[in-house]
Amino acid sequence: MKTGALILFVSLVTVAYGLVNSYIFMRGLQAIPPGSPWRCWFSIIFWILASSFILARVLERIAPSHVTGLVTWTGSFWLGFLLFFFLAVVLIDLIRVLDSWFHFIPLPWLSQHVNIRIVLFYTVVASAILFVAAGFLNARIPRIRELDLTICKPNATPGELTVVMVSDIHLGTIIAARKANRLVERINSLHPDLVLFAGDIVDEDLAPVIRYNLGEALSRIRSRLGNFGVTGNHEYIGGAGAAIRYLEGHGIRMLRDSVVKVNGSFFLAGRDDRDKQRFTGKPRKELEEVIAGIDTSYPVLLLDHQPFNLAKSAGSGIDLHLSGHTHHGQVWPFNYLTGLIYELSWGYKRTGNTHFYVSCGYGTWGPPIRIGNRPEIVKILLRFTR
Repeated sequence: MKTGALILFVSLVTVAYGLVNSYIFMRGLQAIPPGSPWRCWFSIIFWILASSFILARVLERIAPSHVTGLVTWTGSFWLGFLLFFFLAVVLIDLIRVLDSWFHFIPLPWLSQHVNIRIVLFYTVVASAILFVAAGFLNARIPRIRELDLTICKPNATPGELTVVMVSDIHLGTIIAARKANRLVERINSLHPDLVLFAGDIVDEDLAPVIRYNLGEALSRIRSRLGNFGVTGNHEYIGGAGAAIRYLEGHGIRMLRDSVVKVNGSFFLAGRDDRDKQRFTGKPRKELEEVIAGIDTSYPVLLLDHQPFNLAKSAGSGIDLHLSGHTHHGQVWPFNYLTGLIYELSWGYKRTGNTHFYVSCGYGTWGPPIRIGNRPEIVKILLRFTR
């Protein structure tokens, strides 16, 4: 990414983050009675928590350590609380505005004998704790999503394959050894013929992945026909070259705008992430270039991290298109936003003879929680017929 564009992007995100935190801080401070010593403690604790996320992003790059890991966890959890606090405060302010017009709040609630602000303060904090705790537990219980698909092509070798697809693991400080080991155990228990990684295998910085030796878990994945992957935007955020070398050194063959014929019976194509140009200044190949020269009378599978331009895959002879990236919003209500951005935010669809599946992912980014969907590993029983 060009330096000027990077500075502008970081500046906008930092300003927005600061404004949201300031809005919540002012509303929270108003709930504490003037003169109370808790106002000082609230201010100190709030801004320590609010600054932890920004501080963690800096420390992970310049001074990775176990202390940095603690700051990262703190900042990640704060993002979950921040979302809930923001939604709650906006709702409360909206009710206040409506009540000023229609006067529907019972007068006893507004009595001087009832400090409704402090009641709301404790209610919002308690609800946020439940919200984040439930989301954290949900994010640690992946499910197996099963699909049964048939591809009919003139030169297909009749038979069945068990394909396991995983996207958006985000290996790093938050998705570390324990969860990586559980992922590998679940994959191997499915006895896959082929394992496919649809991008964002590692999080932004490779240093925690190396420090915790997370590649060792990946190297224990067993499949008959191999393990293949493509880059996601997060591989590029942290430096795609180093991430690709690390992943290939631990048993994952990375497809970079390239095609491989697997077992002599089908083609597997993989595209570099569409953000490649934003981070390197070099565009990825068009899909037509990637699959140029292959015999599409054989089944053709495609890995493309971000699910854009699905019609192009349907019109290019692709039989199975697999993507991730969206997390399906990860935390409600962002699923409504991803539903507007992407033609397919999560799940299966078919266009003509092309099957599409977009996974909501295995890991998390930002807050280590999921509300509205569970992490998943996708098992595809793929049948080839002529």
